[in-house]
Amino acid sequence: ALGNSEVRDAADKPSSCSECEAPVGTDRLQNHRNRHTGDGTFTCQFCGKTFTKRSNLTRHLRVHTGEKPFACSVCTASFSLRSTLVHHMRVHTGEKPFSCSVCSRRFSKKTNLTAHVVVHSEEKPFSCSVCDKRFTWSSVLRRHLTVHSGEKPFSCSVCSKTFTLKQNLRRHVATHTGEKPFSCLVCSKTFAQKGHLRRHSTVHTGEKPFSCSYCSKKFTQKGDLERHLTVHTGEKPLSCTVCNKRFTRLCYVKHHKCVG
Repeated sequence: ALGNSEVRDAADKPSSCSECEAPVGTDRLQNHRNRHTGDGTFTCQFCGKTFTKRSNLTRHLRVHTGEKPFACSVCTASFSLRSTLVHHMRVHTGEKPFSCSVCSRRFSKKTNLTAHVVVHSEEKPFSCSVCDKRFTWSSVLRRHLTVHSGEKPFSCSVCSKTFTLKQNLRRHVATHTGEKPFSCLVCSKTFAQKGHLRRHSTVHTGEKPFSCSYCSKKFTQKGDLERHLTVHTGEKPLSCTVCNKRFTRLCYVKHHKCVG
């Protein structure tokens, strides 16, 4: 019989892949061949899906079992994937490793950077079928469509108030719970919403990442820039629900209703 060391030596001895002739350890040769053939050797007992690596099957099984072994050390959140935990931790640390090459704005996720880059291209491929207004992202178009449909599918379980967007419901729920999970790394002030923390952070950094394309005036918040742009465009996106008179700002609409 072979000793343990001899078994290990045999497993580690390179063999040649018949597809690409790469030298691969004997114990890993079958998995390597599967990359060429597409044959799965590890099968999910729940749905029958097959995988070429046991680690991929292990991750997949959590879809069925609901297991979330990766827990956040700061809050009570837990995740099925380590990579998701890594992304989540940036909520607490404020880390933003992905930087825009045009304006240097930073992001915590690569997908957010990818979505941001189209802002500089000015491309708006998504068009509203009702009013022909165009949008840079499909998600923004979906949100816009609720303006026409009036649909509010997200309901608060505490007070039954309904919302057009899921994130608006999440922000609203915080008014009932009082939870403020977003903390400033500089002064430790806490906020119920991540957007509020981002706006607050500019107090410390002085950063003004939003620039007017007409006069180059800079702003700390995107909303401030959008309101400023109406000075140049003359656009009046807000209207009175009674007489349809249009206004550039919500405060003007409110004042108009009070006077009326």
